[in-house]
Order: sequence, then C-alpha cells, then structure tokens
Amino acid sequence: MPEVPSGAPEMSRKRGAEPGPLAEHVLERKKACWGILTSQGSWADRSPLHEAASQGRLLALRTLLAQGYHANIVTIDHVTPLHEACLSGHVACVRALIHAGANVNAATIDGVTPLYNCCASGSVGCMELLLQNGAHTHTPHTHFPSALHEACKRGNSQCVESLLSHGADPDYEVSHLGSPLYMSCLHRHTACSKILLHRGANVNVGRGGDSPLHASVRQDSADQVSLLLDYGADVNVRDSNDQRPVELAPAGGKTQQLLLTFEVSPRNLCQLCRLQIRNLIGQSRLMLLPLLPLPSLLTHYLEHIG
Repeated sequence: MPEVPSGAPEMSRKRGAEPGPLAEHVLERKKACWGILTSQGSWADRSPLHEAASQGRLLALRTLLAQGYHANIVTIDHVTPLHEACLSGHVACVRALIHAGANVNAATIDGVTPLYNCCASGSVGCMELLLQNGAHTHTPHTHFPSALHEACKRGNSQCVESLLSHGADPDYEVSHLGSPLYMSCLHRHTACSKILLHRGANVNVGRGGDSPLHASVRQDSADQVSLLLDYGADVNVRDSNDQRPVELAPAGGKTQQLLLTFEVSPRNLCQLCRLQIRNLIGQSRLMLLPLLPLPSLLTHYLEHIG
C-alpha cells in the first residue's frame, strides 16, 4: 500500500463518526450484498477513497486521487474503491476510478469482482463502463462468484442482456449453482430465462441431474414452465431422485395441468422445425439472424419472437 502523502486525510480502520439513519440503511443493504465478506472485517478497514466511492461523492473522490490515494487501494479482504462504486451504482465514480487506473478485474479474497457487484446492484451503466474497459465476463475459476449467475439470481435482466451482448456464455456452469438458466428458474425470473433462451442457452442444462424444468415445477411457476416447453424442454428427464417434472408438480395446480396437457398434445411440426433450425444454426450465430436476407416474419419465427 503506498505511503499517504502529507496533507491527505489520515486513513483509519474505523469510521470517524456514527452513521445516521439513512447511512445505516444503505450500509445494511450493502452488507447483505457482500454476504460472507461482512464477517471478515472489510467494513472496518476502509480508506476515505472507499467511503467516497461508496457514497458517490465524486468531488471528494477526485480530490483524494489528486492528493495521491491509489485507485487500487484495498482493504484487508482486497475490496477496492471500484468494488464499492459498482455496488452502489455510482457511474461517475466508476468512470473516474477507471480513468485513474483502477483494475476492472480486481477480485476480493472471495473472488468477487466489480462486475459481480454491478449485477448485485443492477447497475447497467457501471457494467457497461467495466465491459468497455476490459472487464472479463467470467472468472478463471469456476468456483468463484459468477456475475451472470448473480444477475439471474436477482432478476436483473438488463445486466443479463448486457453480459451476453459482450460475449458471456449463456451455458456457463458453476459447480454448486448449475447453469444461469437454472438459477433464473430457481428464483422465478422469467424475463432472465427468456433472454438466456433467446440467446441459445441449453434448455435442459441445470444443476447435476436437476433440469431447469424441475426447478420451475418445484417453484410452481407456470410462466417459466410454459417458456421452457416452448424452447424444447425435455419432460421425460429425471432428477437425482428419479422423478420426472410432472411428478413434482403440485396436484391440481396450473403447472401440473400444463405438463399433463403437453404429454397428450406434443409439439407440432412448426415448433419442431424451429427448434431444429435453431440447433443447426448454433448458439454463436443466432444473433446474426437479422442480417440474413429473409422476410421479417421468417426471421422473427427463427428468433422465437411472437
């Protein structure tokens, strides 16, 4: 950690004053986002630069940087000011920190990146700045927190769209979480599921033997089940307990009715053709469909629109 120049505010491991009611509310919200980090002291080991970034005080942040505070100064848990600015959604502070040389791929001791924090807070503006300046959509270690999974968990569909537009793999699996689609189904975020499926996510890849359809049925989410069936979900796949999705559906519920109706009225030829063509085109080329010299009706058909 660089020596703080004379004239710069003295760094302290403790806050100078007790936070007011509003500050306490914001602090508690952020602690919930940080999860396990709160038990390791990262909220008591912060510099004035961390505070300015967290609170969105752009003038103070610029002043501190001009006085010699390093943009990549870290707490004991390797939390940077950029982490803080992204968690709070302060776009101007993120821009200033990046301009000052902040590492957009900095990771805490738990593998949390600024991009992950954007997904936790739902800040698409901060995310776009990070991605435009070289942020990696996935971490090199599959056991580390995944930005895409976090966006799907919290239902931040715009973040999901932005990540996929910058090359994120819609089928990226994390061992203990499964696929992003499984995560969105588990938390009943149909908008996120629709974006993933539109971008070519494998409708049958979940977590282990548990498929996205199993997760949606357990949540009794009829909208999710209908969407998955429309994109080719396998109703006969069995989970680790050797159960099919229909066997998990609440008796008499809409989800059960959907599955029972599907079993007696399988997909029509139009649906089967669309699914087969999309599979042949491949995930990486689905976004190029609008560039083909095709009638708009056919393009929308292949894109699964309408």
